[in-house]
Amino acid sequence: MKLDPKLCILCRGRGWCGLPYCPVLARAKATVKLREIASSKQVEGSTPPAVFVGRVGYPYVRVAPAAPPVVGDTRLYDLPEAWLRRRLEEILEYRWSLIMGVTIANVKKPHEKLLDELRLLAMSSKPVDVELVLKKPPRPLITFAEHEPPLGPRSRMEKIKITGNPSIPRPVEKVYDDTDLPALEAVLSLYEKKIPVSYIQKMFSVGTFGIKKQRRLVPTRWSITAVDSMLCRELVKEIKNYNPINEIMVFKYRIHENLFIAILHPSKWSYEWMEAWWPSTSWNPGKEVVVEGDWEGYFGRTTYPGIGGCYYASMLATLEYLRKIKRQATTILLREIYPGFNIPIGVWFVRESVRAMFRTKPVLRTDDIKEVLDLLERETRLGGEKWLSSSVLLRRVMFTKTLDEFLSFAKLGKSP
Repeated sequence: MKLDPKLCILCRGRGWCGLPYCPVLARAKATVKLREIASSKQVEGSTPPAVFVGRVGYPYVRVAPAAPPVVGDTRLYDLPEAWLRRRLEEILEYRWSLIMGVTIANVKKPHEKLLDELRLLAMSSKPVDVELVLKKPPRPLITFAEHEPPLGPRSRMEKIKITGNPSIPRPVEKVYDDTDLPALEAVLSLYEKKIPVSYIQKMFSVGTFGIKKQRRLVPTRWSITAVDSMLCRELVKEIKNYNPINEIMVFKYRIHENLFIAILHPSKWSYEWMEAWWPSTSWNPGKEVVVEGDWEGYFGRTTYPGIGGCYYASMLATLEYLRKIKRQATTILLREIYPGFNIPIGVWFVRESVRAMFRTKPVLRTDDIKEVLDLLERETRLGGEKWLSSSVLLRRVMFTKTLDEFLSFAKLGKSP
């Protein structure tokens, strides 16, 4: 992240750089919390709870419980469902304040004593007081990734002592104790009991679910998309039993230099996720706008979407809305990312933004797809024609005629 010091001195957090957050303030707030342990090898705090599982070196991976040097209610430090309307510097402050004690574990041996303790932490619905004893003072290394939220300072861990009592909800305890219950059924059971998706992903990562001999540690990055895709596959089965919506519906949502638009067309289920990244954004270091996306028809996909975890995160939020209204639809989701949004903060941002979008009222209801293109021309920077040429499903609903339309044209003696 390259900043102009002169501009920062003049700006002092007023947003003159165009970023939707102030990295200087975020770092400063996190540094205050970390100052007390800057030269210490012992951390006392309340884990939200937070446990990270890496993927480098698989099957021998880094496993790291994390806690800020703060005792009390720290749930917000690792609860993406509560982050959306907060300033990005607040989220960065939470993440950069989490100190990780790193150890190495074999993913195929998830029942070692230390991992059993970390699993209890991940299963807790409330913060748990812990003491981390580190080999060296934590390195102030901060990392960003597309899938998981930003990660803060870390050091090799000598031991962890749980000084508080984990609070484990009964549904979680039940699926953990049932060693004959497949992981998919465990995930679905907790989801139906309104357990937050991020909480399920965390437990899935540390091998909490599944048939006993098949339980494994799953890298955090993989567990996030795995849980989203599991839930999507099951919800798709349900919404296919519903009738299509009666008209085209368009939703719009703006947040943190991002624009989200959803187009729901009255036809059978199919899905497309498209992203347009402007230059000087986190994944576009070039000079031109880059548009990428993936789609699936009624019978789904056979390959992993190249666009990554955002595909399933956005689909989950979409399916939740269709389930709520008990309808199915061909759904096209478009996202524009503008300069200023230049750090990857995780796919949670997409899931929660799309959820928020579907809590608003449609900005357009129509039977004419051309009105949708007019709206895209007005509301998006890319423009209606560019979105039309980039989107497979938008062209399909624009130019494909239904059997009823063919018959009506035939009665009139016209060519469709």
